[in-house]
Amino acid sequence: MSVRLGALLALAMTVAGCMPPEEQSSVPAAEPQASVASSLELGTSLSKSAFIEACEDWDEWDKPAPPFQLLGDTWYVGTCGISAILIIGEDEHVLIDSGVEAAVPLVLDNIRALGLDPRDVGYLLMSHEHFDHVGGHAALVEATGAKVIASPEAATVLESGTVSPDDPQSAIHPAMTPVKVDRIVTDGEVLRIDDKDITAHLTPGHTPGAMSWTWPACSLPWEPPLCRTVAYVDSLSPVSADEYRFSDHPALLTAFRASIVKVAQLRCDLLVTPHPSASRMFPRLVSGELLGGMSCADYAISIGDRFEARLAEEAAS
Repeated sequence: MSVRLGALLALAMTVAGCMPPEEQSSVPAAEPQASVASSLELGTSLSKSAFIEACEDWDEWDKPAPPFQLLGDTWYVGTCGISAILIIGEDEHVLIDSGVEAAVPLVLDNIRALGLDPRDVGYLLMSHEHFDHVGGHAALVEATGAKVIASPEAATVLESGTVSPDDPQSAIHPAMTPVKVDRIVTDGEVLRIDDKDITAHLTPGHTPGAMSWTWPACSLPWEPPLCRTVAYVDSLSPVSADEYRFSDHPALLTAFRASIVKVAQLRCDLLVTPHPSASRMFPRLVSGELLGGMSCADYAISIGDRFEARLAEEAAS
């Protein structure tokens, strides 16, 4: 089923950014399906306040949350405590992260609440290979038929259901239901999915296979023409099992630092993270500063400070 939503991206637009403001008025808008358009238009005005009322900062991973618009064709459809990001396409949609397995029915309900058919989700992407973010992948694929896309290291974990022994948290994470990976991506690879260009960024550190993503999000037909870059940046938090020492793993330590530098250089008008509170999403929603309220550089600096503090603790112990 073709669902035409949002202003179409001009051919000259690059994935790293959007067209300048003086050209935005010329972007043609396709007519959305009537029922979908009315549902989404209502959602844009009510959903953020509903999310604020339903959820708290650092909330439960499987607590139901209403979907809300992040920007244009990009929507939050996850739970109160774990992100799931829906990018609405012309004919099929992209979902990043499935959450814990118990949250999959909630994610599917949120997609339906937008007037969309979950079976039109054609692709399932991931942030990092822990059960709280990809534990629901198998159930999500069963419900939608979506193709799974992952990094090389994460693909091994997804298909086995077992966290890599190189993962700093391997000793504390449970097994997951295995799922087939349909495509493996490399750093900087641009996925052309339906009418969307989505760029993959390998950002190992929190896990060996962690990924971040950027894409241009454009306004819906009834909104003022606007395109901005959304960055879904991995957790990158230096959290581990008690006995793990990052300083004892020089290869991961080097990769972690490189990921922090990479994130600092990403263009991101709107930052989202797998744990929404990690990028202060709740206070940003409350203050009305979701767009531009925290930059990728701000996020990288905060993670870098935490990482160096962790290494200092290890050196002192």
